[in-house]
Amino acid sequence: MAKQNKQDDSIQLIAQNKRARHDYAIEDTYEAGLVLTGTEVKSLREGRASLAESFIVIDKRGEIWLEGANIPEYLNGTWNNHAPKRKRKLLLHAHQIEKLARQTQAKGYTIVPLSLYFKDGRVKAQIALARGKKEFDKRQALREEQDKREAQRVMRYKNMHARG
Repeated sequence: MAKQNKQDDSIQLIAQNKRARHDYAIEDTYEAGLVLTGTEVKSLREGRASLAESFIVIDKRGEIWLEGANIPEYLNGTWNNHAPKRKRKLLLHAHQIEKLARQTQAKGYTIVPLSLYFKDGRVKAQIALARGKKEFDKRQALREEQDKREAQRVMRYKNMHARG
């Protein structure tokens, strides 16, 4: 009897940054923990978050921060509700932060958030070391995606008519 993979069941996606995959060529990805307040976690459990304008900064003290992420106020919260766009600390190992800091000093590299998700009840952020794409790279990626969709459409059409 095969064991069932528990990891697949324990990940629940909250928000994705689709724009990041379009604007950047992803080099390397990392999973980081997030330091949050109680009302932020409750708001995230309702699936309310946006990474559209967010970015990641490494400060002089060697700490890594998620800025610009919008986690709306918890509707049933009281006077101690959180600020929706506050800075949030990310949790990574020191050697990972040092590696990211070295690589972002290289020309053209940046760190972008890709997604927020719950993993075993804890909020995690998938972040990536990325290089900005040029305009022609973006057009090429869109063209490839469009060609792939067209090929799938043709195959579906052929399969439907082959059965009938």
